[in-house]
Amino acid sequence: MPKNLPIPVSPTLSAVVQALASTGYRALVVGGSVRDALLGIPSKDIDVEVYGVSYETLEECLAPFGRIDAVGRAFGVLKLTDASGETLDFAIPRTENTTGIGHRDFRVAFDSTITPEQAASRRDFTINAIAWDPITHEILDFFGGVADVESRTLRHVGPQFIEDSLRVLRGMQFVARFELEVAPETLAMIRSDLSETEHFTSLPVERIGEEFRKLAIQGKRPGLAFAYLRDTGWIRFFPALAAMFGVPQEPEWHPEGDVAIHTAHVLDAAADIATRENLDEEDRAVLLFAALTHDIAKPATTKQREKDGVLRWTAYGHEEAGAPLAVEFLQSIGIAPKIIRRVEPLVANHLAHMRFAPELAPAFVRKLADRLAPSSIEEFTRLVEADASGRPPLPKRLPDEARAILEHARQDGCATGPPEPLIQGRDVLPYFDGKAGPHIGEITHAAYRAQLAGKLSTTEQALAWLDDHVRPKVSWIRGEDVLARFDGREGPHVGRALEAAWREQKAGRFANRDEALAWLAKWIASDG
Repeated sequence: MPKNLPIPVSPTLSAVVQALASTGYRALVVGGSVRDALLGIPSKDIDVEVYGVSYETLEECLAPFGRIDAVGRAFGVLKLTDASGETLDFAIPRTENTTGIGHRDFRVAFDSTITPEQAASRRDFTINAIAWDPITHEILDFFGGVADVESRTLRHVGPQFIEDSLRVLRGMQFVARFELEVAPETLAMIRSDLSETEHFTSLPVERIGEEFRKLAIQGKRPGLAFAYLRDTGWIRFFPALAAMFGVPQEPEWHPEGDVAIHTAHVLDAAADIATRENLDEEDRAVLLFAALTHDIAKPATTKQREKDGVLRWTAYGHEEAGAPLAVEFLQSIGIAPKIIRRVEPLVANHLAHMRFAPELAPAFVRKLADRLAPSSIEEFTRLVEADASGRPPLPKRLPDEARAILEHARQDGCATGPPEPLIQGRDVLPYFDGKAGPHIGEITHAAYRAQLAGKLSTTEQALAWLDDHVRPKVSWIRGEDVLARFDGREGPHVGRALEAAWREQKAGRFANRDEALAWLAKWIASDG
């Protein structure tokens, strides 16, 4: 089946496969790059499998073409980097025989006699078991993978599929990335293995996290993960997600159905927003995992309550309750801590726009930016838009209140993070002769609260506030000291004395209270 596929055959790749062919070794492009080419998706990573050759001989054959890195030796993989910096992976076919139920319980062996068909039979899904000859342009499709690509079907290759339970989660992200339907026989095989719970519990959490990460950063329709996990029965291994199924929502606000259905729609909307905004992988992951967990506390908080004389489904408090549950769930599936730290405040505040009123800005917006850190108002509005857009047949939209919050935040310079403090510890220390301590933090925090409340907008205002705030705590001359010198007589002379004493103290004219009182006596004698 010759076919020109849009697989980038570089000069180095062409030269290598020609050289291998001249010595009797066949090299085929395999796996994801062939699948992606058939789907019309640009190929980035090219994997080449070489048949009839030993590891050592392959290394010798590749050496003239660039630098060889044997980091994948345990898996029979050699990485070739040519003079231009292009990197290609070359592998020797291997067999894997299970020695237990764990993901790592395999005995790997390399066999130079393995044929392309035998190698393909060890792959997970038919769409990944297609090979392409870069010399003859022949497609080698032993298990109907091309037809499954065309029909968008996810089908396992053979009975060995279930030996590695990670393949089930790999199927989840493939379904989401390529909008596939799972073949009935594949669903049946996965469900038949559910009694072996150890197959899941033996998976390293970092590998589980990697499949969820791919779901988030590559999934075109990540919401399909809910149906996939339900249909395979693997939803049982993720009880926080399983609990969302069947949780009712008020039809007026959620005509789409229960919490699981809503969350699936929100995930799809979040993926569209991430693509529209051209988010990088980390920002996309933050948005998608926030979408996945934003209603994670609804199963525990949903109940019918009377509103305006009518019973309504409500989930009061699910924002605040959801933040720790989101953290717990994301940790359990191996998501990176730096992602979780940004997701947590988004979940905790995803309904903040419903409490916004124009007269509350800018203090509301500044305080929200502070609560959202290390996330941001920009990320918050993306989540709000995804949430509001995950309610078909209601139209996709960014609620007006969230749009207003974003506009205010951009005007105020806090759309991408909380405002920078106008008062730092270095501003406070001189008032205390450079002596550090908890009092410094208390004052800077008080200044920041005043700044967030909109009381301080400029450095000049902040420094004046600091002076007024700190002065009663550190001034050596107080009102009663002045009054005592004037026999308790009040008047403007008291204020003049206090101001003069404060200027002198700030200028370092005296070092303690005794010196300050001595100065006061002289000042009154000469000025009072």
